Amino acid sequence: CYVAGVLEEAGHEIKVIDSCAYEYNLEKTLQIISEFKSQVAVLDTSTPSIYSDVKTGAEIKKLLPDCFVVLMGTHASALPEETLRIGSTIDAVVVGEADYTVRELAERLSEIDLCRIQRDITYRDNILRTINGIAYNSGSRVCVNKRRGFIKNLDELPFVSKVYKRYLDPKKYFFAASDYPEVQIMTARGCIAQCTFCVYPQTIHGLKYRMRSPQNIAVEFQWIVKNMPEVREIGIEDDTFTGSQKRVVEFCQEIIKRNIKIKWYCNVRVDLKYETMQSMQKAGCVLVTVGYESANSEILKNINKRITPEMILEFSRNTRKAGLLVHGCFMAGNRGETRETLNESLRLALQMMDDTMQFFPLMVYPGTEDYEWAKKEGLLTIKDYSDYVTEDGRHNSTVRMHDMTEDEIRKWCDYARRKYYLKPRYIMYKTFQQIKNPSEWRRTYKAAKRFMRFLLPA
Repeated sequence: CYVAGVLEEAGHEIKVIDSCAYEYNLEKTLQIISEFKSQVAVLDTSTPSIYSDVKTGAEIKKLLPDCFVVLMGTHASALPEETLRIGSTIDAVVVGEADYTVRELAERLSEIDLCRIQRDITYRDNILRTINGIAYNSGSRVCVNKRRGFIKNLDELPFVSKVYKRYLDPKKYFFAASDYPEVQIMTARGCIAQCTFCVYPQTIHGLKYRMRSPQNIAVEFQWIVKNMPEVREIGIEDDTFTGSQKRVVEFCQEIIKRNIKIKWYCNVRVDLKYETMQSMQKAGCVLVTVGYESANSEILKNINKRITPEMILEFSRNTRKAGLLVHGCFMAGNRGETRETLNESLRLALQMMDDTMQFFPLMVYPGTEDYEWAKKEGLLTIKDYSDYVTEDGRHNSTVRMHDMTEDEIRKWCDYARRKYYLKPRYIMYKTFQQIKNPSEWRRTYKAAKRFMRFLLPA
């Protein structure tokens, strides 16, 4: 949607299609594209869906032979040559941040004969070789251009919420930890941390932390409140919103100064100061999402998390004191993981009273250090990318441990969830929460309705 906003601001006529959220099958999706008479089709990709993504691109080419089909996203960025070899009819992939790359591509393609570019390889190559940040098919070979530099001034980007307003229905989307309906925006790209598993910093946004200004974010909040009154909460989906706690406090001051009244949540690290938490709570923040990953010091070092178990406990205590809800996340299958370290993580989790707690198998994606580590150690369990999801579309376990199979890891995650959510102390906490704050009932009911099947033993 950020790419769509940049294209529209540049004067291009666009259409945003989210076939997953709207439950469109391929036939319906192709019908919409055909009626729009797309000259360029940009498809977002992920590792689990890459074969389907490439197939969809091929079907678009079959329907509209002169349409220029581009893939973007984490998988295409990590493996551009391989992705283009999977689908020889795909014209190009974007490597890295797509916003300005797709804009330049669209500008160049709008100036030329699209019919000729599909039939004349020399003409085509002369155009495409000048565009940084893409890889493209040229006959039987794949050409990879110089990578485009990162966007320095993120305040230049149009508000993604305006794209949502015009093309999407927020009620089609749901995040169990937040109120419904919500929208998600980004206020920074990159990350101050260098965790070995994290896919976006390693494949698209880079490790350098780039931020929107506090004033720019506050203005978008204002726009959402005024123009999208149905939205009850805003999610800040940066890998780490609190990379600069000084900026966070300044943003909170802007929200308070402008008297903006809306709930919001964000992703944080456990080094978040109590004073910063207080500022966030006063400015409407109701929930923080945090990656604990493990309770074992060595494992935290192995994955370059740069935190300690003591910091985790202090963070959990401080958030409750500051009046912030927490969605905590533990991973199973990290470097050096054993049955005993998993039980360490569960014991630590049971000491805490986070509002929601996630126990999830480590997912290793191409382009990350952990993917290369799992391959080298012989722990990768997938045969191809379709194995990233189960038959019914749920996330699969992609690695095994030296003393546990991938199925045992998945079963441990189910066991840990049941232990956490069915402990009497947690049930009492949730009961009192609903009594004290009746507005929480909507969020809890909607989440529990979907989640209950995962808590019951198989």
